Amino acid sequence: MDFAQADALNQAIRLLSLRHRARTAALLAPLGLHPGQEALLLELARTGPRIQAQLSDALGCEPPSVTLMTRKLEAAGHIRRTPDPSDKRASIVELTDSGRALTEQVKELWRGLAAETVAGLPAGTVAELPGLLGTLTTNVDTRPGRGGQGRE
Repeated sequence: MDFAQADALNQAIRLLSLRHRARTAALLAPLGLHPGQEALLLELARTGPRIQAQLSDALGCEPPSVTLMTRKLEAAGHIRRTPDPSDKRASIVELTDSGRALTEQVKELWRGLAAETVAGLPAGTVAELPGLLGTLTTNVDTRPGRGGQGRE
């Protein structure tokens, strides 16, 4: 790949990431949420109660970030943390009724953001995007044992 093509690709990915995050922040603000918190709520809605380490892995973020998010969401009454009976060092995180109601609002917001993001693209392209973007993510994943092929 020549530099011009590489630059165009990298710039497009960077700008999409920045603008998508900014749009996400703007949409989440009226709900009292910050980017990342919606992903935690949606993960709990998908899977049910999880320990924080599992949430960290599922969200692809560092444990201290999950700890901060869970503290803020717990203070707002959207989640509850309880000690794991099998490991007192671990906390089990689960949605409260307030969190479940908020998650439904987040799902509606998420549907709208996805529709905005892919507006004007053919349905076939939209159907292929999750797989393509997943491959790109795997290719640049720097977490141990994941992705990052071709870098040495």
